[in-house]
Amino acid sequence: MASLPLVLVPAASASAAPADKPQVLSSWTQTSASSYNAWAAARQNQGAWASYGFDWSTDYCTTSPDNPFGFPFQNACARHDFGYRNYHAAGTFSANKDRLDSAFYEDLKRVCGTYSGASRTACNSTAWTYYQAVRAFGVPSVDGGTAKAPAGAEPAHA
Repeated sequence: MASLPLVLVPAASASAAPADKPQVLSSWTQTSASSYNAWAAARQNQGAWASYGFDWSTDYCTTSPDNPFGFPFQNACARHDFGYRNYHAAGTFSANKDRLDSAFYEDLKRVCGTYSGASRTACNSTAWTYYQAVRAFGVPSVDGGTAKAPAGAEPAHA
């Protein structure tokens, strides 16, 4: 009887992220309210997701106000940071940037949807400005933080 060669397969390290990490990341960075809500719930229970090694850090709206004119944009900025930082770490930022920016804009518009009249109009105008800023200037920096807008440019959340 011929012997079969022994093949050693290294065990996955204890710190390896689960195989579905890309799918989870994608599910939390879509434009829908349900995607935002799933991300927000996970953010409140980060320990349950520790094995995924997600970067939950945020500087919120970077150099722009987190709550411009009293509009609470802070959580939308935090989710945008989450997407930027984790896709950058995965090496797939460029392929996902447009969707991340669109999701950010949708999150901002959902905030604005809680207002009416002139307040809603002002909020939507501010949301559009924030969206245009990240489209133009939003890039993750090499250290995993966020890059600031070029000198002379309007501050941008990234």
